[in-house]
Amino acid sequence: MTYHSETLAALIGSRICHDLISPIGAVNNGLELLALSQDRDGPEMALVTDSASSANARICLFRLAFGLATPDQVSRADDLTAIWRGVYSDGRFTLDWQGPATLPREEARLLALACLCVEVALPQGGKLRIVRIDDGWHVRGTGPRLAFDEPLWGILSSFRTEKTVAPAHVQFLLLPGHLHEMGRLCRYERGDCHIGLSF
Repeated sequence: MTYHSETLAALIGSRICHDLISPIGAVNNGLELLALSQDRDGPEMALVTDSASSANARICLFRLAFGLATPDQVSRADDLTAIWRGVYSDGRFTLDWQGPATLPREEARLLALACLCVEVALPQGGKLRIVRIDDGWHVRGTGPRLAFDEPLWGILSSFRTEKTVAPAHVQFLLLPGHLHEMGRLCRYERGDCHIGLSF
């Protein structure tokens, strides 16, 4: 089946809500503990600070990946890497950027979606490497374990699937759609402990 815009919008909404519930809930818990202890320098404040930073980084990532992007908008590589450092401040993923200092916002959106796809395949975390190659991009993820769902990854080359797509996997629908609008294709390759996307 082909997913229409209303389905995509619903999936995106669910994805955003799901991923923000945990850090925002931790912020609330930290505030409650802080109110009880009156200790502004203790672990409760650290919990609030870390959770708030994580939630803010996630919102920035979702704005980039799921928001609108026009051809005249530009993104800075420093901003992109800062977002990823904030999202994975726990060290579960590291990012190696091998690209230009600035890039069109449309391409930054593609990279954000690609990284979210790779993230799904590496449940124990790992390393993300983004490389600019000629007029295209290569996103490679390596980690201790690869969890590969072939029907899910097959969506990237066809934008069609009989598989029910969960909200956490909406990026697999959005990435090929945006690439198609730009006249580009997505290819992937995988090994025992790595997976790569090129477009």
